[in-house]
Amino acid sequence: MNVISTSLDPVKIVEPQMFKDERGAFLETYQQKRYKEAGIDIEFVQDNVSFSSQGTLRGLHYQFPHMQAKLVQVLKGEVFDVAVDIRKGSPTFGEWVGALLSQENGRQLFIPEGFAHGFYVVSESALFMYKCSDFYAPDCEGGVLWSDSEIGIDWPSQEPLLSSKDKNYPPLKEIAPERLPEYP
Repeated sequence: MNVISTSLDPVKIVEPQMFKDERGAFLETYQQKRYKEAGIDIEFVQDNVSFSSQGTLRGLHYQFPHMQAKLVQVLKGEVFDVAVDIRKGSPTFGEWVGALLSQENGRQLFIPEGFAHGFYVVSESALFMYKCSDFYAPDCEGGVLWSDSEIGIDWPSQEPLLSSKDKNYPPLKEIAPERLPEYP
């Protein structure tokens, strides 16, 4: 397993070892001891899977106060995956990092608590899985506008397919401070 640091220190790209042959491929997607040794010491309590068509953008989502760390990966297809630091007082507040995740590269993105998350489907469709460190809490749901110009995410498309909820999230600067997590 290879762990790659990103420009946003606690966000990491994980490359599990993949074994390929003429029959296909095998990779271990999570093993608690190995991830803990790599600095990802999180207890995951919920797994989610989404299926999305090409051009779909989901995000930018977060939960507060029941924050969730996430370990995300693509089971089929390819996505451009993004994490945005939304922690008040963070030296990297409002900054983002992105990575291409696909079934071919087997990469995962670890997104710690205090970050908003979103992804754009590059391939014809994508089957996307994520492990979460806390349970889904609808009353704690939050979001940041995907096209917030002050964050400036370089999405693969400026005309994605969006849910009505994702279209109507506010820019980060318009979110009340009490609705955002604090930097440690």
